[in-house]
Amino acid sequence: MSKVCTSIYIYGVVQGVGFRYHAQHRAQDLGLVGYVRNLDDGGVEVVACGEGAQLDKFQDWLKQGGPRSARIEKILSEPKPVVESEFNGFKVRY
Repeated sequence: MSKVCTSIYIYGVVQGVGFRYHAQHRAQDLGLVGYVRNLDDGGVEVVACGEGAQLDKFQDWLKQGGPRSARIEKILSEPKPVVESEFNGFKVRY
């Protein structure tokens, strides 16, 4: 398998519900690297890199709504160029 990266933008009730921390733990469980952060427009940005199958599992988890208290209205994603040394683990950014 080759490494892939994607940028994911999630909109709905995703701030103030623990979304970033749940996403961080799920990504770490799947062995992904990258980050999650709140956006000024009320959405959340996720940049995740790893094996394609693990990234697919993560995106499926996001599409199912993430943590129980979140309410997803829209998810947009786009491929991101892979830069091996760009990330060290999966972090919450502020």
